[in-house]
This record gives sequence, C-alpha cells and structure tokens, in this order.
Amino acid sequence: MSNSGSARAVTQRRRTGISFEDMAARRAERLVNLVFCLLSTRQYLTAERIRDAVPGYEPADGTRETDEAFKRMFERDKAELRDLGVPLETGRNSGFDAEDGYRISRRDYELPPIEFDAAEAAVVGLAGRLWQSATLGAAARSALLKLRAAGTDIRADDPPGSVPHLDASDPSLPALLEAARTSRPVHFGYRKQTDPQPQRRTLEPWGVLSWRGRWYVAGFDRDRGEPRSFRLSRITGKVEPFGTPGEFERPEKVDLLELVAGRQEDSHIARIKVTGPGAGALRRLAESDKDGELIVGFNDVEWLARRVASAGSSVQVLSPPELAEAVVARLRAAAGVEA
Repeated sequence: MSNSGSARAVTQRRRTGISFEDMAARRAERLVNLVFCLLSTRQYLTAERIRDAVPGYEPADGTRETDEAFKRMFERDKAELRDLGVPLETGRNSGFDAEDGYRISRRDYELPPIEFDAAEAAVVGLAGRLWQSATLGAAARSALLKLRAAGTDIRADDPPGSVPHLDASDPSLPALLEAARTSRPVHFGYRKQTDPQPQRRTLEPWGVLSWRGRWYVAGFDRDRGEPRSFRLSRITGKVEPFGTPGEFERPEKVDLLELVAGRQEDSHIARIKVTGPGAGALRRLAESDKDGELIVGFNDVEWLARRVASAGSSVQVLSPPELAEAVVARLRAAAGVEA
C-alpha cells in the first residue's frame, strides 16, 4: 500500500471509529461467508452476484468509487483464499456468459473420511492409553473423541488385558519422544547399575520403545561413537534437547528392538506380597504369581521401587531389604516426611 493509500485508510478508520482488530474480524467473517457461498453452488457465480449474496461487501450505489473499492476488495479476497489453499475455480456456465464466475468444488475442498482397519484402530486406541498418564493426556482424549464422533471405533475402552498396558510415568518420556520425532540430539544424566554417580550422555535418539514393561531410548551415542540404548528409569534430571530439528537422520534399516533386547538380563529377584487391589502393573511384571506372592526380576532398584510405591498399601516388599528401603524413602518423600 502506498503512503497516500495508508493515509486514506487511517483517515477512514478515524472517521468510522473502527480499530485494526475490528477490521481483521470483519475481514475473516467476510472470507468465511465467501467460502460458504461458493461451496453452496454448483454454478459459477459472477462477482456482482457474489457482491449481492455475501455479507461484508458494500452494495452497489451507482458510483464508480464504490464499484472500484469492491473490485479491489474482491481481488484481495480471492488471492487470500488461494494462498490458504482453497481450490477456487474460475469458469463460465455457458458460452453465452459475458464474464467469468467463481465456485469451490466440495470434492476438492473437503477432506476424505478417516478410515482405519482393525489393526490401525487398535494402535490408535493403544496410543490413547499411553498418553493418559503423560503430558499429552488432554490432547489425546480430544483426538479420540473426535475420531469416535466421526464413526471410528478406536477401541480405547477395551477391558484391561485385551491390549497391552503402557506406563507413561517416566518423566523423561515426552521430551525423548519429541526429540526423536524432530531429530534433535539431547543431553541427559544417566546412572549405570554399576556406578551410582550419573554420567552426562549425548545421544541422537532414533526412537523410544517399551520392552518387558520398561521404557528405553535407542540411538547414536556421540560419547561412545556407536549405537546404544538407555533405560529411561535410570535417566536423572531433565532431558535437554539442543541443536536444530533435522540435525541427524535415523538409519533406514536399524532395528531398535535388537538394540534393546541385547541388554543384560535382570540380575536381582524381588519377592512382593499383594495384600489388596491396585497391584495390576506389578502383576504384569512378575515372572510368577503364586497365592498373591510375586516374583519380579530387576536390575534397577529405583525403577522397581517407583512401581511398588505407586501401589501403596496394596503390596508389601518381602525381599530384598534395599528394595523395601527404597520404597519407604519414596513414600516418605511423597508425604513430605524427613528420613
């Protein structure tokens, strides 16, 4: 817009008392009305017919100035619709028409229906269960409701045990999922089983997966110069992404499960007595369950202590003593009681 045009626009706003916000709202409303109008017809509508039918355009009053103002406004609106990706068609209904008209084809404008096969629907439902305990819980519930409204059975409410249970309580899970999705490297502290002092690690995360009830992140370890996997329960502190999105590429034929499954097997055994309801997650981890006494293999005492503590008074640790002490410490911390 030229300086003289800007001055005229400011003068007009002063005269009418219309703010920039009001003008933007009226423009958006006019564009919506224009889209509805052009969607509701199969014929091409001329500019003059659109002018009469769409609220927001100034009606003709026989003056040249008003007609030119409408033409400029209509040209800007057409350009904006096309910039937004709206398939605005131009054509004539017959050879007798003297000027072009406009319409929007519903076939090209509307999105196709969302359809999932049985396996895809089960995966979507499983994802919904995963995010129930993570930071995207509200967004996941909204997405599932929209899919149900569209007639898609996402099977999120199947009885427990019909689909795998995923515990998303690890605080580093959301950050690592996002880093893997955007291909951003991360820093984090990691406590090995043989070393209680955490070490700072730098990883290009290729993906995050759950194996045997535990979450792992696998990728390229820049510190070691080779692919590695890390158990999320041993990550300490905050996961810190750095660099820019797309900084690395995940290898095409990498097998994340193979990276994780090759880890050392559980080297410790815990005996846990179930004394009430609410121990379903521990039962799923157990190698055996005889008369309410669970045998659970583990390497990381803090990882198992968090799950035992979440069951509250429904369970009692029989052995080993260090697991019982870790559970008591977690419960004291949650209650704000000093040791």
